[in-house]
Amino acid sequence: MADVPASVKGMSDILPPEVSKWHFLEEKARSVLESFAYREVRTPVLEYTPLFVRSVGEITDVVEKQMYTFDDRDGRSVSMRPEGTAPAVRAYLAASQWTKEPVTRWYYMGPMFRHERAQRGRLRQFHQVGAELFGVNQPTVDAEMIAMLSALLGELGIPASAYTITLNTLGEPEERAAYKDALVAYLTAHKDKLDEDSLRRLDLNPLRVLDSKSPEVQALIAHAPVIMEHLGDESRQRFARVREALGS
Repeated sequence: MADVPASVKGMSDILPPEVSKWHFLEEKARSVLESFAYREVRTPVLEYTPLFVRSVGEITDVVEKQMYTFDDRDGRSVSMRPEGTAPAVRAYLAASQWTKEPVTRWYYMGPMFRHERAQRGRLRQFHQVGAELFGVNQPTVDAEMIAMLSALLGELGIPASAYTITLNTLGEPEERAAYKDALVAYLTAHKDKLDEDSLRRLDLNPLRVLDSKSPEVQALIAHAPVIMEHLGDESRQRFARVREALGS
């Protein structure tokens, strides 16, 4: 049967009875998300490329190496969605949703696409469940998202004792800028230990150096400045309120 067409590498068929397991997971996710008053939104698989360049960041592995990007017949660059947040935000803005309700809670689920190295448990077409909340800028929103995920894991039979939730914060833009300056100063002083990719990122987007998969670079990062050292009182209080809301 040499003439049987092959599926695209990293993209697999889901056949019965495996589909039933997907139905179970999707139904549990919908049940939990809708119990928190989230409603489903469905966005196109294909979007104009600048949407992801702007939201994900031009100097990231997703944009530089992993997106399925090509020109359509009109000559415009389009990409298969690598994540769900940017399309949801675009849909919210396109629909002027804020004029219809003060607070919008949306969730989505569906296939995403990244040209990663295909391996067991990491496919180039993968499925994602996500949630977005618009119209509220309070620490309780962060806590709500984490609580929903914990509730979903519980519905799937995964006890809280089986996982650990690790919290972090990026603070305000000016705090991130101060942290960025401190990080650049530290990394510049150790440029001889950075690989070629990290050196490029140091010039273009220093925070992306933290994503390096090089063991040598990670060993260097272990002693780098941390964001918590650069947070102001307001950001620290917000982070504390998130932790308080989660009982941590």
